[in-house]
Parts: sequence; C-alpha cells; structure tokens
Amino acid sequence: MAGTITNTGARTANNPGTTNTAALSMVTTLFFVWGFLTSLNDILIPHLKSIFDLSLAQASLVQSAFFASYFIFSLPAGKLVERIGYKRTMVVGLLVMAVGAVLFIPAAAAPSYPLFLGALIVLAAGITTLQVSANPYVSVLGPERTASSRLNLAQGFNSLGTTLAPYFGSILILSAAPKTIEEMRAMSASTLQAYKIHEASSVKLPYLYIALALVLLGLAIAIVKLPKIEQTQDFRPGAGHTGDSIWKYKHTVLGAVGIFVYVGAEVAIGSFLVNYFTQPDTGGLTVQVAAKLVSLYWLGAMIGRFIGSATLQKFRPGRVLGMVSILAALLVIASMLTFGHVAVWTILLVGLCNSIMFPTIFTLGIAELGPLTGKGSGLLVAAIVGGAIIPYGEGKLADAIGIHHAFVVPVLCYIFIAYYGYVGSKPTRTAEA
Repeated sequence: MAGTITNTGARTANNPGTTNTAALSMVTTLFFVWGFLTSLNDILIPHLKSIFDLSLAQASLVQSAFFASYFIFSLPAGKLVERIGYKRTMVVGLLVMAVGAVLFIPAAAAPSYPLFLGALIVLAAGITTLQVSANPYVSVLGPERTASSRLNLAQGFNSLGTTLAPYFGSILILSAAPKTIEEMRAMSASTLQAYKIHEASSVKLPYLYIALALVLLGLAIAIVKLPKIEQTQDFRPGAGHTGDSIWKYKHTVLGAVGIFVYVGAEVAIGSFLVNYFTQPDTGGLTVQVAAKLVSLYWLGAMIGRFIGSATLQKFRPGRVLGMVSILAALLVIASMLTFGHVAVWTILLVGLCNSIMFPTIFTLGIAELGPLTGKGSGLLVAAIVGGAIIPYGEGKLADAIGIHHAFVVPVLCYIFIAYYGYVGSKPTRTAEA
C-alpha cells in the first residue's frame, strides 16, 4: 500500500532521456521500508487485542491511527518539500519514523494501548513524509514516458515489504501462544499486569532494530549524492496557480472515492485475517500459523503487480480494473459463504486482485488534468484516509455479527471500484494547458 504521486512539473539535472538507476535503487529501498512497517500492523492488531482485551473495533484503531496520519500530515509534508527539497524531506521522514519506532519501547514498558497508538501516529507521520517526497522523486528520475514503469517497479519492492513483514512478525512478536480472554480475566490484578508487560515486551527488540535501521538508512540517503530536482511542484489539495476547480472533474472526484474504498477494503481484510483464520469455522488455526498466511495475501499483491504491468499495456485500464474488482468481490463473497480451507484460500486470493487497483485508479483519476494534475494528485493522496475509517467500521460490524459476515464491507467497496473502472473513470472534461 503506497500512495503514488505524479509530479509532472519537476525535472532532474541529469539527462532526462535516461533513468538514473543508482538513485532509483537507493530510493526504492524506501518503498520496501514503509511497505514492511505498514503490513506489520496486521500482526500488531491481534497481538494488542489479546494483551488489552480489546473488541475488534477497538483493535482496528491501530489502522485508524496509522492511516489518519496520511490525511493530517500530507499538507505539512508538502510544505516541507517546498522548503528543503525532496532529498532532505526523505531524511526527515526516516528520522521521524525512527522516533515513532523507539516510542514502542515505553508503550510496551507501561504497557499502554493509547501510547501504542501515539507511537503509530508518529511512525505514520514519518511514512507520510517519506511518501510525499519519494514518490514524485522516483517519477522524475528518467524519461516521463517511463515514469509509470519506474513507479510500478518501486511498488513491487513495496509489496515485497508487505509480504515479508507478517512472516517475521509472527516469529518475533507472536512467538508465544496468547492466553485466552477467560484465562486473563481469571488472573489477579498484579498477575494480569505482569502478563501484559511480558507480552508487550515482545515488540521492544523488533522495533528497536527497526529504529536503528531507519537511522542508518537516513544517514545513507543524506550522504549519498542524489540527482537534484531543479523544480518542485506543490501537489497538495488546493495548491497550484490555475483558477479551475478540481471538483469540476467528476472522474477525479470519483477516483478519490475509489482510492478511499480501495485502501479501506485492502486494509480491513488484512487487519482481520489473523482473527478470521483462528475462528473455529475457518480452520481454527493457531495465531502463529494464521500470521504466516497473511504474508500470502500481500504476496498475491506483489505477483499481481508484475502480471498487471504487462496486462495493462494491452488492455484498457478501466476495463481491467472493473474485471479484477468484480473478481475480488466474488472471492470475498465465496469466503463468506464457505468454511475451512475454502474460506481461507478464497480470501487470500483477493490480494492478487488488489494488486493493480491503486496505481490504476490513481492514473485514471489524474487523466487529462493538465496543469491541475498536482491538485488531483493531492486529492487522491488525501483519500488514503479510507484505511483509517473503513477497517473501524468493519470492526464494529464484526463485533455485532461476527467476522465471517462483516466482510460484506469490502464487497461493497469492490462493487464501487468496478463501477469506477467501467463508468466513473471516463473523463467528462479536459483541463486546458
């Protein structure tokens, strides 16, 4: 999951006819990093749910805190890019992420769920800053005609991070079988507090290593000589000098809704997979095994990006988006109507369908905007806040009717995305240059 920001107004000092592969390789590591940390939330949710005896809705606040940062901090991050440039903003983003990772240590020592949420907000603020700077930087490291190819390559490494994180998280964070709610409620206050401290401490070492890695990566970015972008474009909502309104472009506004529901659906499914797979009617798997299976959900997204890259060169993006959205909806419905291994594997296959949705919706949303491309990009980035809202809604529904049936929420999301692919993505007007 990553926001793709197109910066058509920027140029590099190097030859625009070639791609700077050295710089691209360095910056692509950032995509891996934020993909890894984003997907690690899928392991934190069941872990913190068990420690603090949370409802599914309360546990989903992990994603709410995380993805709300995209909406809150994208504007300040855009301003920071204007002031200090892309490279320095990347360094700032990495250091802020390191601070957020370090804050997991006192949160675990307390242990305190609000402190964990606070640490996640700081961590996500750094990721937002990183995305706002790294995405457009990648887009201008070579010819404009291959910008989408470079971004898809970077997104592939982002997916590699989301694939590996649940696997390592299951080993490092979910190493021990958690106590049942009944066992925890039978403990005395002092015993329960000691148990919470012990369980919460499993996040300390992983996030300390993450913090150190982020600091080292920040130093590397600061030291390495990267091509300087001569011009930056303000891509935040409401920015730019044209007097035309972005709200007049229906395909862009509907694209923002599409991003909102796509991110919300993808994150909602990933957030509840561990709890879903440990249910008696979907296999009754252990937490550790269920967490490892979550990696396959994100692996499907990575494989699908490479398949989609070739497919989208031959077929219309809107039609492909509509087809995979319908298939995603059918797979979720199949999981809802079945049990055991069928329910498990049908929901995991949804990751394959998710793969092309974000970049396709994004490119369709900014089509034919001309000088308004910056404004359209900012609007679409802000819509990532769907990852904060929709998982909480599904969590509330799951608390009321069970996880199995609560997956109707992403089904509705995919139906809208299919509508957008077939109908809503067609531009009704073109901006004048």
